[in-house]
Amino acid sequence: MADQFSFDVVSRVDMQEMKNVVDQTLKEIRQRFDFKHSKTELTLEEKDKKLTVVSDDEYRLKAVLDILKTKCVKRNVSLKALNYGKVEEALGGTVRQVITIQSGIPSETAKEISKEIRDAKLKVQTQIQGDQVRVLSKSKDELQATIALLKQKDFGIDLQFVNYR
Repeated sequence: MADQFSFDVVSRVDMQEMKNVVDQTLKEIRQRFDFKHSKTELTLEEKDKKLTVVSDDEYRLKAVLDILKTKCVKRNVSLKALNYGKVEEALGGTVRQVITIQSGIPSETAKEISKEIRDAKLKVQTQIQGDQVRVLSKSKDELQATIALLKQKDFGIDLQFVNYR
């Protein structure tokens, strides 16, 4: 039996699912009557983890974002993983908004997660490893209590618990 058990706290989005969300959103936009003859586009940059939405006006842009959010929920992509930029004017009288897809836990949030676990007085150790937090303990029950604690708190990002061993 292992003397130490661990799991990792991460925040990531499956880019294939995000691609499916964008495809389904575009399909619905092409079918809707209120988007007929509009210059609405969605561009997903997988490497940069950015989604650019361009539309005729702010009203249509908001409608596209509503469709996008609905498709995200249906495909189990967390809405917390989407960071919306400001709406800006684009060429040809259109408006554009860049949405950044959250990938990894920012260092401030990782410190906050680590502090929250320490304050709970659980018999676990935390290590911040780049964009994830590793939690170690001799007891699986302590690890499960830590997961339950983190699920109750809202850190402003979507958290997943992986590599539980």
